[in-house]
Amino acid sequence: MIFLNRERAVLESLMPGLDAALAEIPLARLESKESPAIEFFRESGGPGLLVPPELGGLGATPMDAICVQRALGARSPSLAVATSMHHFSVAGMVEVMRLGKGVEWLLLESVASARKLLASGFAEGVHDQGAFSPTMRARRDGDRLLVSGQKKPCSLSRSMDLLTVSVLIESDETAGEEFAVAVIPADAAGIEVVPFWAATVLGGTQSDAVVLTDVAVDPDMVIRDGTGPRPEFGGAQVSSCIWFQLLVSASYLGAASALTERLLMSRTGDIGMDAAALTDVEAAMASLDSVARRVMEAESDLLPTMLACRYACQDAITRTVGIAVEQLGGMAFVSSGDVSYLASASRALAFHPPSRARSAAALADAFRGHEFVLT
Repeated sequence: MIFLNRERAVLESLMPGLDAALAEIPLARLESKESPAIEFFRESGGPGLLVPPELGGLGATPMDAICVQRALGARSPSLAVATSMHHFSVAGMVEVMRLGKGVEWLLLESVASARKLLASGFAEGVHDQGAFSPTMRARRDGDRLLVSGQKKPCSLSRSMDLLTVSVLIESDETAGEEFAVAVIPADAAGIEVVPFWAATVLGGTQSDAVVLTDVAVDPDMVIRDGTGPRPEFGGAQVSSCIWFQLLVSASYLGAASALTERLLMSRTGDIGMDAAALTDVEAAMASLDSVARRVMEAESDLLPTMLACRYACQDAITRTVGIAVEQLGGMAFVSSGDVSYLASASRALAFHPPSRARSAAALADAFRGHEFVLT
């Protein structure tokens, strides 16, 4: 058994040549704003990873998907994190399609055949903001909706073909406020990408600000759930949340795994500490595998367990990175930017919603037997 062989084998089977192409490029370039990684991903057919085979996609299972994201994260954390946002949007469309709510199958077919990338305009990065709080507002204009607002940061902002956003449709004389999800072409009039991401860490995610000003949206491209100003927490919402947590957890675990791999290959540290770092990342991946398998078995009430695993991954990453940085030593830290970079990038899992503090009470209540409601 060789560390990360399983994950890289799954990636190779689904996107042949991508891992080798990424391995040839220095980490600093892969993580820069000029990184070629996203286009490599597109060319390899990656946008169709979660699109069902009958629609021309790769039809990856949840277990396949987390292997892919961990493998990508070990090569380029930026690529893994950015594509997690794409896959999250695709997974949500697949769930809505299965509920028979609209023309999502046409969009999914286009994503696979034309290798289109979806940027995700849902809540992210704002302290104490709910995971499903709309980031945009829409007003009715005849049969159209005019959407305004901004999403910052928004991964894939410069490579996106479509933007999926949560919107709150304003009330009028005939209807009250309504939550919805809109799918908008990236070249629609009124969309502007504005520089925002000042940090060097995860610069390759293309996480700038996307600003919408009265962007007209076709009614067929608006997915409503008919529950008013807040989305009904169930069905597609729960499924999408589970997918998101699986994908981003595996992606950041990949970044920590890159440090672990360097530690294993160095053979210079305390073997007991090496094993401790390895144990943490492998146990964390096993927990994600368990949830992914249960998703495949359509098990219900998985979200509390998924969140518990996500926070456990955060803790495992913290321990592993601390050990790896110490064991690799000061010369490894100062002679290359890779060690410090991976240490910083891997910790950003904590910035994604829902925060541990925000979900703590609901999580504890769920394991006491109460209904789990994530705000």
